[in-house]
Amino acid sequence: MEEIKIENLLNLNETIAKKLFENYLYPWEVLTKIKDFIIELGNSLNKEEFNKIEENIWIHKSVKIAKTADIMGPCIIDEGTEIRHCAYIRGNVIIGRNSVIGNSTELKNSILFNNVQVPHYNYVGDSILGYKTHMGAGSITSNIKSDKTLIKVKGNNFCVETGLRKFGTIIGDNSEIGCGSVLNPGSIIGRNTNIYPLSSVRGVIKENSIYKHQNEVINKY
Repeated sequence: MEEIKIENLLNLNETIAKKLFENYLYPWEVLTKIKDFIIELGNSLNKEEFNKIEENIWIHKSVKIAKTADIMGPCIIDEGTEIRHCAYIRGNVIIGRNSVIGNSTELKNSILFNNVQVPHYNYVGDSILGYKTHMGAGSITSNIKSDKTLIKVKGNNFCVETGLRKFGTIIGDNSEIGCGSVLNPGSIIGRNTNIYPLSSVRGVIKENSIYKHQNEVINKY
């Protein structure tokens, strides 16, 4: 179960939300804490660097936002990020530095670390995207099971109860998600991993892997 711990998936030095993860073992444990953390952190941000554009919405002064984008709070958007045409941020979202939120991409109750790209028709809900992760066009996180039961994280030799009805995906640092892929509820993608286009991913995918389909996951090295 070492591969699903925070320290083995995410570089906490690459997020403004580092403090949120303290005292937790698994990354999904912070998902229910995002809203309150944003409000607390937002009120402490440097007013010389961040604008509070509406209640509980803090945006760094360097951020570029398309006129057609829709941003709901609570939300923090960090330095150098670009919010493109028709992006929809539904609240409880932290977006790291130098990230791209693209055309018709929707975010909800999620944390994006620094240098994350979700540039084309993506849905990210109840998820955490690590440093320098990239989601190809049309790839999405599915965050609720069809039978609405609580979500479990399943590895080769373990099964962890999360206690969550809504939980999408944790994507480890430097991972690439191929176009048109679906990351099913409770999926964990290890660091430095590539998911083939049009994949349907379930369970835990180890770091440094290439995921071709469920029965073929190979090591990069």
